[in-house]
Amino acid sequence: SGEVVAPEMAVSERRGLARRSPAEWGQPLLLLLLLGGCSGRIHRLALTGEKRADIPLNSFGFYANGSLEVDLSLLRLGLQETEEETEEKDPLVGFSLTRVRSGSVRSYSTRNPHDCPLQKNSSNLLVLFLINTKDLRVQVRKYGEQKKLFISPGLLPEVPSEPVTPKVDSGTTAAPDKAKSKPTVSQGDQQGLSGKDKELVLGLGHLNNSYNFSFHVVIGSRAEEGQYNLNFHNCYNSKPGREQPFDITVMIREKNPEGFLSAAEIPLFKLYMVMSAFFLAAGIFWVSVLCKNPYNVFKIHWLMAALAFTKSVSLLFHSINYYFINSQGHPIEGLAVMHYITHLLKGALLFITIALIGSGWAFVKYVLSDKEKKIFGIVIPLQVLANVAYIVIESREEGASDYMLWKEILFLVDLICCGAILFPVVWSIRHLQDASGTDGKWQ
Repeated sequence: SGEVVAPEMAVSERRGLARRSPAEWGQPLLLLLLLGGCSGRIHRLALTGEKRADIPLNSFGFYANGSLEVDLSLLRLGLQETEEETEEKDPLVGFSLTRVRSGSVRSYSTRNPHDCPLQKNSSNLLVLFLINTKDLRVQVRKYGEQKKLFISPGLLPEVPSEPVTPKVDSGTTAAPDKAKSKPTVSQGDQQGLSGKDKELVLGLGHLNNSYNFSFHVVIGSRAEEGQYNLNFHNCYNSKPGREQPFDITVMIREKNPEGFLSAAEIPLFKLYMVMSAFFLAAGIFWVSVLCKNPYNVFKIHWLMAALAFTKSVSLLFHSINYYFINSQGHPIEGLAVMHYITHLLKGALLFITIALIGSGWAFVKYVLSDKEKKIFGIVIPLQVLANVAYIVIESREEGASDYMLWKEILFLVDLICCGAILFPVVWSIRHLQDASGTDGKWQ
């Protein structure tokens, strides 16, 4: 999804590295990181040499008539797995689709890491797609009550964004309108799924030692609404010391009737827009207060105004970003870059402002001590690192191997920054206490 950088670009950057300042070569590096974003709610994940037994692909909240499409275009297993599969009663490779209960976490996160989720029965809502490379088929097993969770092979037909004049006779003109209203399942598929849904079998393609297939799921009623987790499992790699690398390329497209956003994210576009207007109004009000009292204004007050305006702009771009994701399934790269830049500036300004207020700069003292300068030298780079981690998390797919690493880095760096900005506050309190004791006013 746009994450591959041309080799000649990398070579040219490497040649000019020694003659550039850190600021000069850091800018294109940041832009490359920003432009390497994901494709929104249309996910494309390509992994090579992967050894994980469980790969979390995505989590999405579906409303009724929502749809999930999965296109496994390439699955290349090691020779050891394909030979061992003949000795197993059930396939040990496949997908699992589970509905999350409120307040719970992913089902595989609390289980024994050596257990295979594809080999256990469950009373919860669970759908397994078992890939049988020997018979070239994918067996679908459904557990729990799923009366109107329709599963069919292939992907849903593409619906044009603008009305297209049909070239057939007038007797079939009503068909496109019905197709646009909601994802539908043909009567044959619906009868087959309702009658023998626990024995549904999908075809598995085989080409050049790789396998491929596709399917789509339609949420047929409000009873099936909820948060769904889609995971890929290679249970051969769950055996310690016997992990074998495999390659996988998968495309996932999730959609609700109102757009490509998850159920919990649909209100965020309007919420961010309202909050952006609120911070803009607060910033204008704050500037008017400062202009009316110019003799009691310090530089830190103008820094607060800049923080309010930066927050407003960041929320505005965030709102626009969600709007295009909802309507097109992916963000506009230029707007996404602007959102990440303003988010970085907002985070840096926030911690700088808090640290300056805690140190008493401008209204208590006009010079920072050496210790306070060291704190700023630590907090500001850490905030840049935290924002880079945030950008990576937003731009990478959830199933990427380094996704959880960057998520942990973001949490750890934010925690360190929050603790570091407390030191100037403590030092300022001690400084005021010592000064009061010297003047004989401390009791």
